[in-house]
Amino acid sequence: RHLMGIIELHTVLRIGDLTWLGSRSLQPLSVWASSTGATPSEEMNGTGNLMDFLDEPFPDVGTYEDFHTIDWLREKSRDTDRHRKISIKSKESYWELIKSLLDAWSGWVVMLLIGMLTGTLAGVIDLAVDWMTDLKEGVCLSALYYSREQCCWTSNETTFDDRDKCPQWQKWAELMTGHSEGPGAYVLNYFLYVLWALLFSFLAVSLVRVFAPYACGSGIPEIKTILSGFIIRGYLGKWTLLIKTVTLVLAVSSGLSLGKEGPLVHVACCCGNLFCSLFSKYSKNEGKRREVLSAAAAAGVSVAFGAPIGGVLFSLEEVSYYFPLKTLWRSFFAALVAAFTLRAINPFGNSRLVLFYVEYHTPWYMAELVPFILLGVFGGLWGTLFIRGNIAWCRRRKTTLLGKYPVLEVIVITGITAVLAFPNPYTRRSTSELISELFNDCGALESSQLCDYVNNPNMSRPVDDIPDRPAGPGVYSALWQLALALIFKIVITIFTFGMKIPSGLFIPSMAVGAIAGRIVGIAVEQMAYHHHDWIIFKNWCRPGADCVTPGLYAMVGAAACLGGVTRMTVSLVVIMFELTGGLEYIVPLMAAAVTSKWVADAFGKEGIYESHIQLNGYPYLDVRDEFTHRTLATDVMRPRRSEPPLAVLTQDSTTVEDVETLIKDTDYNGFPVVVSRESERLIGFVQRRELTVAIKTARQKQDGVVSSSVVYFTEDNPQVAEACDPQPLKLRRILNLSPFTVTDHTPMETVVDIFRKLGLRQCLVTRSGRLLGIITKKDVLRHMAQMMNQDPESIMFN
Repeated sequence: RHLMGIIELHTVLRIGDLTWLGSRSLQPLSVWASSTGATPSEEMNGTGNLMDFLDEPFPDVGTYEDFHTIDWLREKSRDTDRHRKISIKSKESYWELIKSLLDAWSGWVVMLLIGMLTGTLAGVIDLAVDWMTDLKEGVCLSALYYSREQCCWTSNETTFDDRDKCPQWQKWAELMTGHSEGPGAYVLNYFLYVLWALLFSFLAVSLVRVFAPYACGSGIPEIKTILSGFIIRGYLGKWTLLIKTVTLVLAVSSGLSLGKEGPLVHVACCCGNLFCSLFSKYSKNEGKRREVLSAAAAAGVSVAFGAPIGGVLFSLEEVSYYFPLKTLWRSFFAALVAAFTLRAINPFGNSRLVLFYVEYHTPWYMAELVPFILLGVFGGLWGTLFIRGNIAWCRRRKTTLLGKYPVLEVIVITGITAVLAFPNPYTRRSTSELISELFNDCGALESSQLCDYVNNPNMSRPVDDIPDRPAGPGVYSALWQLALALIFKIVITIFTFGMKIPSGLFIPSMAVGAIAGRIVGIAVEQMAYHHHDWIIFKNWCRPGADCVTPGLYAMVGAAACLGGVTRMTVSLVVIMFELTGGLEYIVPLMAAAVTSKWVADAFGKEGIYESHIQLNGYPYLDVRDEFTHRTLATDVMRPRRSEPPLAVLTQDSTTVEDVETLIKDTDYNGFPVVVSRESERLIGFVQRRELTVAIKTARQKQDGVVSSSVVYFTEDNPQVAEACDPQPLKLRRILNLSPFTVTDHTPMETVVDIFRKLGLRQCLVTRSGRLLGIITKKDVLRHMAQMMNQDPESIMFN
């Protein structure tokens, strides 16, 4: 009976998914007895509640300590038990049937609430960012809460020639001195721009430091770790949600090289965690809670990019650890509701979900795949440079005095950014507006410098089919400014990401790629115009035709750089074509995304989020990592030969005092239970927290339990020898009789695969049923680090 927990490894590997976790067919009869609190004979005789006070659930059992890993096996089993009880009760009365239906629909209700709240918060953030970003340059006299664009919409005095200016919108120098031009006005506007930026960033970092330290950063590395089963209390709490929403507006408005897309995933997961607390189905089961958080992550990307399908794929490809089919449907629903809500708010006033929605009217040609692939190479190289530079800077921050002054660091980086950004019009504006301009195709109504081409007065073409033209002085001036902006963005983003404020990486990475892509696009366009008789242009670019779309190159470059940093592929392509609304550009996007991933992977397999997970030492087993070393379980298990023997409990000879001493003297998360110390035959495994709470509750509720009381994990009720003997304590109910076990000669490649696919916390090592040692998730991570010539202790979470 005791060996029933030893499962054939090849069977486990064939399972490959957590759907097996709810199965009870592999458990011995004693497990069924323990789940009811009595043996089968006692059930039939109506006895069995003599000393087993744990027949009824007591508080705190089943929860986890902070910074610990959940037990996916147990969580799935508990949910199966709960569902089975509801199904049985639903046949007893109509009221129970209604309750079972409400329980079944609770998941969809949670998704609806998450989508609505996430969409609302995203709309509010977009509106606030637009207003506060423009506040650095001026103010609307007709309504102080209007951004520049909204202010000029309402103006009846705006002319076509001066469509970027309107009397209602005044810059600070014009408002204070009455002069809008001249050196004095420029210096005053410059000074106030820097001052507003410093004020916004100071407020952001102060709020984060005082009220919610977990609100800093992107949040995606921590979300990935949490979804893999790690507990970080407060990271998805109410205070974190509130402070992250407020400080995200301040941080983006300050003009720092960061975006709001990554933090919006964190905000959406906070919304998911908030609504999980309203339903016991999710609040009392950490495994079910993570299904909701996976769907919430999809809703976050849905509103960040206006890409519901891309959000679902992002959650599946990049964030989630366990993603069953049911979660896929609910993620799709949550992303749909979030997109509908954001569309109803319409924060950009263009009936679109994003600021940089564009439509192109010119097809791409096969010869253009060459520059598209070159942009992919650039994206891969940029991703490698950024990851290595940013990780080196963040490591320096953690190991030097720099980390002790987060406010000063934010102020300094903001000051440098604002001082260098203001003179260049392409870095002065918000990054989203910059990307929008770079993506745009030049039409007849465009006033941007990028569209300053030499027009042919005899041209009579539709507005959306303007032929290629020679570049004017404005285009060449814009190219120099874009080149300087590219260098500035590359350097400053390395130092910005990871500071103690909310900071996303999607938009800065896309900006770098969009700038490079637009420069390449204009270069190809001018080559095609001036050298249309070259063999590479002759077949597809005729004189007077609209051959090259520079905005398309900007879009491809943005996808390449974002893919190089994050290593996304499928979800990235879907997000990008949802942004543009054009299916015919999937091939260029796919070519650039795959090329950037190949180039970046040649220098290192980890993306930016995996690198930050390693830097912080989170216990995260990446499914994509390969373990090819020929080591065995006996090489990794604890205790080692030089270490003290494994701390175990016996089934019927350990006293309450012994247990309390063991808990006090060790910090282990659980203890194996054996028949005796001589035989070391494995019975089961008991969790430290459940053991502590059980003994505390027994002392309060059961008479006669003292320090000398013997703790029994046996199936039969113990017999009290004499009246003066203390009452024994039976803790069979909290004993896991089917802990996962492997033999000492199991290859570590197999053990690592089991930990990944089944989400184990620990695995016991046996030989012929005799306990030899234990392997925990952290032991596996240490061993993998050691095999990669890394310090095994430096990567562990502290």
